[in-house]
Amino acid sequence: MASIYANLPSPPLLVHSKRIPFRTLQKLPLSTIKERQNCVAVVVKATGESSESSTSLSIVKSVQNIWDDSEDRLPLVGLGFAALVAVWASANVITAVDKLPVVPSALEFVGILYSSWFVYRYLLLKPNREELFQIIKKSVGDILGQ
Repeated sequence: MASIYANLPSPPLLVHSKRIPFRTLQKLPLSTIKERQNCVAVVVKATGESSESSTSLSIVKSVQNIWDDSEDRLPLVGLGFAALVAVWASANVITAVDKLPVVPSALEFVGILYSSWFVYRYLLLKPNREELFQIIKKSVGDILGQ
């Protein structure tokens, strides 16, 4: 079960007027709280089973299976540490390149061109979108070994 608690601003009908023009609005379970800047407290609870077909859940389960099935966990920890070092190093390289005078503008232009081509190639028409979904599913299957 998941629950969310939020303080939302009061609806304009309840904040700006002393009386409510419609009788049906008086039956609403909303009330203004003068001490808390006219906020309405909303509590939402969701119950039910989560879908097992979610990609994120299957990735987590795959990682858990790899971790449980491995006999040598030290190389896996080393691989994870190497991945963190690679992310740190790439962030530093990007920061250094960003400080050069002309390079960021050129890279931004290349990014705009590539994004435009990608939209034209894969997202504009329905058959191309289906092709993109097949490519993504194949890549995810190859990575997870399915």
